[in-house]
Amino acid sequence: MQSYTIGQAARLLGVSPDTARRWADAGRVATHRDDSGRRVIDGRDLAAFSIEVAQNGPGEDDVSYTSARNAFPGIVTAVKLGDVAAQVEIQAGPHRLVSLLTREAVEELGLEVGMQATARVKSTSVHIDRA
Repeated sequence: MQSYTIGQAARLLGVSPDTARRWADAGRVATHRDDSGRRVIDGRDLAAFSIEVAQNGPGEDDVSYTSARNAFPGIVTAVKLGDVAAQVEIQAGPHRLVSLLTREAVEELGLEVGMQATARVKSTSVHIDRA
């Protein structure tokens, strides 16, 4: 399972590292120490927390997420596989993006809940890049 440093989590949540650190210190999201002694957040925990933040808002002292150039870096929060097609959900700060793509594409990218990915939007198409 992929883990994220406080700084990486902050970028994915669209907040400052100080805000992410305060959330972790307050117990809003669980952290543990990696082999290097850095505080990290498990990908599945960060995925669930990103949905909570998006639904409840970041809080009155927190910075809002903004996107630039139609790229939405975020964390995969759901993958639903069918026989041929698949649905992938990404939480990018307060933005929830859903993309329909082939099952083969999801498998080739190795997309799973908790991993970092970027949704790129052009017209009515959303393209997913693995980070």
